[in-house]
Amino acid sequence: MNAQRLAGKIALVTGGASGIGLAAARRFAEHGAVVVIADIDAAAARTATAADPALHATQLDVTDETRWAAVVDETLERFGRLDVLVNSAGIGTVGDIETCTTAEWRRVMAVNADGVFFGCRNAVRAMKAHGGSIVNLSSVSGLVGGYNLAAYNASKGAVRLLTKSVALHCARKRYGIRCNSVHPAFVETPMVDTMLEGTADPQRTRERLLATVPLGRFGTPGEIADLLVYLASDESQFVTGAEFVIDGGLTAA
Repeated sequence: MNAQRLAGKIALVTGGASGIGLAAARRFAEHGAVVVIADIDAAAARTATAADPALHATQLDVTDETRWAAVVDETLERFGRLDVLVNSAGIGTVGDIETCTTAEWRRVMAVNADGVFFGCRNAVRAMKAHGGSIVNLSSVSGLVGGYNLAAYNASKGAVRLLTKSVALHCARKRYGIRCNSVHPAFVETPMVDTMLEGTADPQRTRERLLATVPLGRFGTPGEIADLLVYLASDESQFVTGAEFVIDGGLTAA
């Protein structure tokens, strides 16, 4: 492993206190980056950063536009630049078009879609003088539908196409900013656990989901983080507006 793939880079990872975000933050630090872990749970963010001097904690509710600007400004003041943003914060809820409440719809869209929009806008502001990489966590649910994932499907589909719009805008402006989306299937994370717990029979639901994955298992946060390292690094300088599916073969069937 080349520990210098991200040497000298300053990264900001939302939802960084758990799941894919935490795995990405730790992997980035292993590869030489300084990483700001931003999470709505400030205590969890501090715990996540306690053992590694390359990791730094801040509180961020991604639905708060004002706080987004402050976090990016604080990062610039402390470290001088921002090179990488990973929009990993997200929530999910189970509900079809008849059972999904308006409140659930608005909350999922606020976190998963508005939060990514605010993040991209602030990252472009911070990066356009020197370039950088924005990576947005979408989902296979942003590519294919699920009968009982109305809000989640809509939010992750929004992330997919927002990513392409940001990528094209930055390319036209010659900012040197790349923007790509990552589309995992089921990954062993607290969010997936919460979604399973929201079903009538979590164990049966888990077994049904496993049956749809050709590789026969859920992914791990570390496997997603390895892909994020590539997208954050200079190895992917000619990659923008792309969608990276990492789903154990689920969408190939």
